[in-house]
Amino acid sequence: QADIREKQNKLVEQLISLLTSLPGPPARQLIAKNLAILYSTGDVFSVHQTIDKCNELILSKDDSPSYLPTKLAAVVCLGYLYKKLGRILGNSFVTTVENILKAMKNAESQGRYEIMLSLQNILKGLGTSAVPCHRDIYKAARTCLTDRSMAVRCAAAKCLLELQIEATFMWSTDIDSVVTLCFKSFEGSNYEVRMAVSKLLG
Repeated sequence: QADIREKQNKLVEQLISLLTSLPGPPARQLIAKNLAILYSTGDVFSVHQTIDKCNELILSKDDSPSYLPTKLAAVVCLGYLYKKLGRILGNSFVTTVENILKAMKNAESQGRYEIMLSLQNILKGLGTSAVPCHRDIYKAARTCLTDRSMAVRCAAAKCLLELQIEATFMWSTDIDSVVTLCFKSFEGSNYEVRMAVSKLLG
């Protein structure tokens, strides 16, 4: 731990610089996991700067295909940071979730997929603290559950499965709506989608 703390700043800088190096899916996961491990085993003093940087990358007006890997890497990083550190990060999650959902409006299927998985991780890390964002996440995930991309449908089912642990409205006032939507998501689906949605129904 002492070794990590001594070199933490440099390691964080290196990992953040990799966000803009057009990382592919495996590299995105590695960068995100390593950042989360660094902060959970070292000091968390600069974690809010890292979160701000990721939010900045997500909100960039650059919509070119070449910038997409950077945006997606930032989304993945935020998911892992909140999953690992959760409530330590305080109320910053409200802004983060807003920014991620904002980015989804213009996202391609790959972006929607990563956003759903990132929101699942955020929910996992925050537990009951995420209540202020439950409705917004629910709305976004509902839309994605009938997405034309099968991968996005799977990710949305996983996100909703995590959400229903604390979002009691899903299995009380909204139960009929959720069940109807689940059956709708089976239309034209594949095996993976059927399995993921069945878990949500079960």
